[in-house]
Amino acid sequence: MSTTRGRVTLPSEENFLEETKELMDRWGADAIRDSNGTKLPDEIKALDAKIYTTYFVARNHNEHAEKHMDELQQLLLMSKHNLATSSTLKIDFMDGYYKEQFIPDYNHDPKEWWEVINRTTETVIPAEDWEVDQESNLVIIKNAKEFHEYTVSFFVYAIWDGTHMYNHITNNWGDDVPHDLPFDARMPNSNIYMNEYLEQWLKDNPQTDVIRFTTFFYHFTLIFNNLGKEKFVDWFGYGASVSVPALEAFEEEMGYKLRPEDIVDKGYYNTAFRIPTKEFLDYMEFTQRFVTAEAKRLVDKVHDAGKEAMMFLGDNWIGTEPYGDHFEKIGIDAVVGSVGGGATLRMISEIPHVKYTEGRFLPYFFPDEFYEGNDPTIEAVDNWLKARRAIMRKPVDRIGYGGYLSLAYKFPKFVDYIEKVTDEFRLIYDNINGVKPYTGLKVAILNSWGKLRSWQTHMVAHALWYKQIYSYLGVLEALSGASVDVSFISFEDVKQDGVPEDVDVIINAGDADTAFSGGHEWLDPQLVSTIRKWIYNGGGFVGIGEPSAVEHGGHFFQLADALGVDKELGFSLSTDKYFVDEVDKHFIKEEVVEDYDFGEGMKNIYATKESTEIIRYSNGEVNLSSNDYGKGRAVYIAGLPYSQQNTRLLMRSLFYAAHKEEEFTKWHASNINCEVHAYLESGKYAILNNSTKEQTTLVYDGNGKSREVTLEPGQIIWEEID
Repeated sequence: MSTTRGRVTLPSEENFLEETKELMDRWGADAIRDSNGTKLPDEIKALDAKIYTTYFVARNHNEHAEKHMDELQQLLLMSKHNLATSSTLKIDFMDGYYKEQFIPDYNHDPKEWWEVINRTTETVIPAEDWEVDQESNLVIIKNAKEFHEYTVSFFVYAIWDGTHMYNHITNNWGDDVPHDLPFDARMPNSNIYMNEYLEQWLKDNPQTDVIRFTTFFYHFTLIFNNLGKEKFVDWFGYGASVSVPALEAFEEEMGYKLRPEDIVDKGYYNTAFRIPTKEFLDYMEFTQRFVTAEAKRLVDKVHDAGKEAMMFLGDNWIGTEPYGDHFEKIGIDAVVGSVGGGATLRMISEIPHVKYTEGRFLPYFFPDEFYEGNDPTIEAVDNWLKARRAIMRKPVDRIGYGGYLSLAYKFPKFVDYIEKVTDEFRLIYDNINGVKPYTGLKVAILNSWGKLRSWQTHMVAHALWYKQIYSYLGVLEALSGASVDVSFISFEDVKQDGVPEDVDVIINAGDADTAFSGGHEWLDPQLVSTIRKWIYNGGGFVGIGEPSAVEHGGHFFQLADALGVDKELGFSLSTDKYFVDEVDKHFIKEEVVEDYDFGEGMKNIYATKESTEIIRYSNGEVNLSSNDYGKGRAVYIAGLPYSQQNTRLLMRSLFYAAHKEEEFTKWHASNINCEVHAYLESGKYAILNNSTKEQTTLVYDGNGKSREVTLEPGQIIWEEID
């Protein structure tokens, strides 16, 4: 049985009362929730716990949606690229899309709302040069240019909600469970329905304490292919919010008309990796205003009924933007989100304008993880140790789990471990909540998005691994549990206001031409000169991957003069490059105990000057270097996957760039697998073993005094500050 109680939410289900009571005692849970596919019976709702009920605003209402099929949510999709081999080209625009998810929209005139583009010349084909065969779902182009490629941008109705579809397939729900039809809150009948339905639902569910909105109106962009498998997923995608009425309202409100191309974006669909256009930023702002206003109406009804309103950070979260300018107006009480590691935990715990935050930890209690022969404890340990680092910096207020509790109950080892986790979380929270941890410096991550994407950079689908991003995601993961303050600033912020005075180091990390590196943003002389001057006068800069990258003025890295390195594009191969020798010693590499790991790394990086300190050089290219620039310093790193060693490497790079090497060992552990977090206001500090093995380390206090400590696997030790 748990030694403490509270701050834990437990999922439950029908015919599981006694087991639920047992796990409530063992995990110290004070709240119970349902999950997608489960319901809480009255006897569980009567337990001594706060009751969360999942509430779907725009799906799970087929009785309404089936009567108003013209009010289903829409998307603007783009066809495959089609090659013209004659002057007539027939395009099957639905080719590659799942016909159980989408149907073409013929209620609105395709000649007005669709767009056919010659992708070879990037010109729009006049409407009189193409026709639509509605029976065959074909666009027929006349006067096509041979061996040019063409695409069709077209509206569809969504006839199956993406998350419901995923859960349906994953859990093999079969034909007995109907497909959820998502309706559009912008449409008149649906808007009235969603408000009236909630009012009645609140009256009919007096035992519910917390309405867990999952979420509001528009799902992140999730598109399936003709085989029923994921074709396109963008956790930040606004695709499902786009409809003909939305574009009409946009034109009226903003004073200009959007093209379909402003949405489909050559088939990239304005992912967060794309440098956002003015048109797309305007559309995001427009959507946020609508979502905020309509969500507030629903939240007000919940408050009027004497209940709390919680928002799930996922599924239909598009337009809420918790780090945006409008979120506060919704008046939501709490946000809950899935915790994939430290970065996603900070993404939740740092959300402003709510009473409390909650992290849903992994693994989810689904059969893809809880099956005979598998040990779900392995994922649980990894998830907790990564997230715990971030909790030490800024805790969520509650933790919980989701899925089928009956599955988890079959794994005693897992149940035992979660009992330990829940007790440890409550102890951490009691010790640190409301107390600012010691920080050695202030870091600003610079990209196109700024604070809007706080703790959300380089993500495609929530916390999933991709070959192209893991070398950058490690930066956020390392920072999430590090003794530094982290902020997120945009290029526009710098151009308007300069670099904030309290920032010690700027990080610019990402591939060239992405929103995270900056691409053409670096062509702005004001931006480049502002950053150069700031570094020259004593600021620190850490560039990772292809920082400040855009070919201009004889450089690829526009901050090559500060970094002391650049990337060879082939244009300067005739110029010999003699600076290849590594320095024997350097502050940044003093705690390297394993092989360097730069992930995918970066090819063809070379030192531009003799003063560049090459810390790691391999395969004919620079992987790690530093350079003095006036009174400041710049550090280059080819890539930074998350690991204990790379976390330490990044921290040393930051402190070195900031000229704060002497302060590095304040509240410090000599073993890279351990960390120290100090809370000066409360007079406590914690020593963490972030590994699954026993570790011995020297622990340094705030005055540089050290002592040796041995920690068991995953152990945390609390001490009083002398």
